[in-house]
Amino acid sequence: MKLKDLYSFLKKDLQQIEDQLIRSVSSDQPVIQTAGMELLKAGGKRIRPVFVLLSAQFGTYNIHQVKKPAAALELIHMASLVHDDVVDDADTRRGRETVKAKYDSKIAMYTGDYIFASALKLMTDIDVPRAHQILAQGMKEMCLGEIEQINEQYDTDQNIRKYFKRIKRKTALLIALSCQLGAITSKADVSLQKILYEFGYCVGMAFQITDDILDFTASEKQLGKPAGSDLKQGNITLPALFTIYQYPEVKEKLNLYYESKDSALLAELLRDIKRLGGIEYASGISEKYLNRAKKAAHSLPDNDARDSLLKVADFIAGRKF
Repeated sequence: MKLKDLYSFLKKDLQQIEDQLIRSVSSDQPVIQTAGMELLKAGGKRIRPVFVLLSAQFGTYNIHQVKKPAAALELIHMASLVHDDVVDDADTRRGRETVKAKYDSKIAMYTGDYIFASALKLMTDIDVPRAHQILAQGMKEMCLGEIEQINEQYDTDQNIRKYFKRIKRKTALLIALSCQLGAITSKADVSLQKILYEFGYCVGMAFQITDDILDFTASEKQLGKPAGSDLKQGNITLPALFTIYQYPEVKEKLNLYYESKDSALLAELLRDIKRLGGIEYASGISEKYLNRAKKAAHSLPDNDARDSLLKVADFIAGRKF
């Protein structure tokens, strides 16, 4: 089953969001216009807009209102990826050439800024001050998460607690806000807003941990990048953190790799992490977050949106690429 089959009743509304995204990246500056359209054509799961729409079903649903935060959150996600590619000096994403590679870092940074600004402009149509406060605080937290990742790059002494804090800020928070802002925009009960935030946070944590596992287990064709890219770039994720804590000799090997950049050593490390339980440990933590998300969802009113939230949670946490 494909992801979009899990919320097929939103098909027309999602098309409205797609149309809104096209309008939002449009510009009379040809480079930004072209780069923006290429980013949209690259696809993506549109997870954040889906969560906004599903969460809005627990209040007074109005697509003309809720499509604004739905598109805004997707634009914020897109812009962050453009900036990430500059920071990571990445030439490809999902098997496609990045804006940074096709043009240059300056064009990519300003393209990202333009998309961020387009998201904020969309949100001005939402006459709920709390929604703006929540989104602004969320964007600040995202930036802190990115800085933390840079500060902790290549640090084999970092602890797992820092990893969880980092992925909350980098990934889980925006998914949590998607659920929360969908509920706020539709004026759902405050108790439901809190439940939906908890659901989104836990799904987001499971989503990122699954991503980190796939970096070790999926093929280059599936990932759109070589396996082990995170470790190679100095981003030490949960499977590797568990392994180097349990096995000091693997930590020594990882430090040696960062000094030598020996590709044979990297291949050994990938085998060690798979062989010594790093994948199983991370999968267990992801499962715990997924169960927390399901527990939250089960306390929501029983409707099609709740069923879809549960199915989407299962899908994205259990995906293979």
